[in-house]
Amino acid sequence: MSTAAPTVGAPSGSLLDLIGNTPMVEATRLDTRPCRLFLKLESQNPGGSIKDRIALSMIAAAEREGFLKPGGTIVEATAGNTGLALALVGQAKGYKVLLVIPDKMSKEKIQHLRAMGADVRLTRSDVPHGHPEYYTDMAERLAQQIPGGFYVNQFANDANSAAHFETTGPEIWAQTGGRIDAFVAGIGSGGTITGIGRFLKSKGSKAEIILADPVGSTLAGLINDGVPGPEGSYTVEGIGQNFVPDTADVTLIDKAYSIPDAEAIATVRELLLKEGVLAGSSSGTLIAAALRWCREQTEPKTCVTFVCDTGAKYLSKVYNDAWLADQGLTERPIHGDLSDLITRRPEEGAVVTVGPDDTLDTAFKRMRGADVSQLPVLQDGRLIGILDESDIVHVLDTDEITRQERFAKPVSSAMTRDLDTVQVTEPLDALIPLFDRDRVAIVLDGQRFVGLITRTDLINHLSLNR
Repeated sequence: MSTAAPTVGAPSGSLLDLIGNTPMVEATRLDTRPCRLFLKLESQNPGGSIKDRIALSMIAAAEREGFLKPGGTIVEATAGNTGLALALVGQAKGYKVLLVIPDKMSKEKIQHLRAMGADVRLTRSDVPHGHPEYYTDMAERLAQQIPGGFYVNQFANDANSAAHFETTGPEIWAQTGGRIDAFVAGIGSGGTITGIGRFLKSKGSKAEIILADPVGSTLAGLINDGVPGPEGSYTVEGIGQNFVPDTADVTLIDKAYSIPDAEAIATVRELLLKEGVLAGSSSGTLIAAALRWCREQTEPKTCVTFVCDTGAKYLSKVYNDAWLADQGLTERPIHGDLSDLITRRPEEGAVVTVGPDDTLDTAFKRMRGADVSQLPVLQDGRLIGILDESDIVHVLDTDEITRQERFAKPVSSAMTRDLDTVQVTEPLDALIPLFDRDRVAIVLDGQRFVGLITRTDLINHLSLNR
């Protein structure tokens, strides 16, 4: 295994020239038992993910074959990273980019795409392949309707797997000196595992090709048992399917692991804590599968997998404790009372509050920053009121003082002191009358403030505990 120091190249004239040749690092603080686990940091590509490689390859192929002409529009269905990569390549080459994205994708990806000038169309993530609102079906239809539109179709584009056969595979081979016993990847479009698997076979490698699949994707069952696995929903982005993409050559795959969301997310957070690597959710699935393989071995072997993209795109989800609690992806004690509905707890510092002497300007900024519409008002740790947006609007609805003076008024001048409280031991039904009056439920344990419950909290609780 090469331990040579990284080399520094001359300045590049384009970001596109910096795609590929990503570094590889050994995970030395994770429990890999007798094995060595190496992570190829595809997050170091200019667009922040492994998809930069295929975007460059597929657009170059479309230009060569005459499918994409100057002034044309690149159209694609994507979980986000391919879209970011296509936006990067399209921007550099002067094309318009239209992307169809499932609505479960992280807001960071969507904001990034729109900031790059892409036309982003959100569609449903709860419909199967073949449904008119499924993201690939919608993208293909839009490409046909747009003059000069080119549907990239990463799921059936030979230039996808070719990118990995020609670049990623040879890089892995060189970085490991050809000493590789297992290679782990997921299937989103199928290009990665197919291209690299074919390259390793072409070199005569005996490396096992391992599929890392989210629980809820049907592919692992197909590999291990010859029949599709049970279909379900999962929060990991970018990998897993309920069909085999045309790009994927599943005959190359030796074994598959089904990884639950909770395991993937715990793994990727452990990676950050122990190795300092900030990785995305699909990387958690891949590394969890790689660790399972490593821990099953009885003699020293070498395993390679990816950090597919940077975790900076998932700060609002994978690295957000409140979001994980909302999704039921954290281990939380069950008390059998209303506290089970409260995912943001004051004692954990997860509840945004305001004091009676704070200004309305301060309160509004906290509401906006936390994306909430009401704030508990605490004094010496005791709940004395609640402030919501309508209270602020009421104070602002006057011409007697300037706008600056209105926002400078204290919270105590606008907050509601007549509180709708419920005791933590009361049944769920006690919440309904409060919600019927458009109130938020303030939960107390005696006089102690436990937290707030909104309609969304109730619906989420019922959804997770059917």
